[in-house]
Amino acid sequence: MSITTKEIKLVVVFQNATEDELQLILKNSIVRSIEENEFFFFQGDDAQYLYILTSGQIKLMQSNPHGQQVNLRTIHPWQMFGALGAVRAEATYPATAQALEDSSALAIESGFLHKMLETSPHISFDMMTLMTSYIQEMQARYRELATERVEQRVANALIRLAGQSGIRSEKDAGIVLSFSRQDVAEMTGTTLYTVSRLFSEWERQGIIETGREKIKIIKPHDLVRIADGLEK
Repeated sequence: MSITTKEIKLVVVFQNATEDELQLILKNSIVRSIEENEFFFFQGDDAQYLYILTSGQIKLMQSNPHGQQVNLRTIHPWQMFGALGAVRAEATYPATAQALEDSSALAIESGFLHKMLETSPHISFDMMTLMTSYIQEMQARYRELATERVEQRVANALIRLAGQSGIRSEKDAGIVLSFSRQDVAEMTGTTLYTVSRLFSEWERQGIIETGREKIKIIKPHDLVRIADGLEK
């Protein structure tokens, strides 16, 4: 797989990087490909590399000592993940990265990017901007968990996923998401049973359609009303 500097510039952290810096990044990276359901790294592993997803889709998930999982976020092409080692020495990955489909990523040694951050303030600032956006998203999700009913949390999750990775259906105006009910349950801190119950009711109302690891949003405005706590 041949990756160009133009493509690397699609990554938020490198949007202001110079051509020489982009060439240096490519020179000091390797492409790694894995199959669906395989892993780029596991929670607790030494964070020796950071990754830029070039194709496919992965999820970052965190587990507690009892094996309960939370889906932290979904990564799409030209997004960076696993970058903690570039910011903090001797860091470990705080989450596991699992491929939702066959995926490839550019692997960059954490120590190399750490040195680049020290000498390239524009890259350092863009890294800080990215981290801030992650913190803001986590704050919003924590607020949802603390203050919103479960149907609002699930509706908000679908709306957020539609904005991040939704694909417009060729047959109608629906928005297709490549996620399972279990994925949504993990994202929203609820159970598979609860998500299945909500989805069944929303399907009955014509708001969504579901299939095997697929969710199609048919009536996004109705979903927004549920997320806002308004009666349909």
